[in-house]
Amino acid sequence: MANTLMEALGIELKELNEERVIATMPVHGSTHQPFGFLHGGASVALAETVASVGTYNLIDQDNEICFGLEINANHLRSKREGIVTAVGTPLHKGKTTMVWDIKITDEDENLLCVSRCTVAIKEKRS
Repeated sequence: MANTLMEALGIELKELNEERVIATMPVHGSTHQPFGFLHGGASVALAETVASVGTYNLIDQDNEICFGLEINANHLRSKREGIVTAVGTPLHKGKTTMVWDIKITDEDENLLCVSRCTVAIKEKRS
């Protein structure tokens, strides 16, 4: 995923199948807010990445494309360093939208963020 936000934030896909997507992201300078904690926006970017990649895996990639449509997140706990892991599971697999539940945890499985992301599915245009 060169030259993407995934590369800039250090997001790595660990698992991808029809029922689950797992990705990790480091917590360090590039993902910190000014006070040295994990930036909520970085968590949201990780969550939307998981939902978008999961949706893309499930659509007709030759004829369809997907885009994040809506996302919300509740940040429950802060973190200064280490690795966070996002696990996304589809709640709805429709023809025009998919809805994903994403939970972000730390190395000790502390829940840091819960998110729900709706991804739009569109027909590719030439």
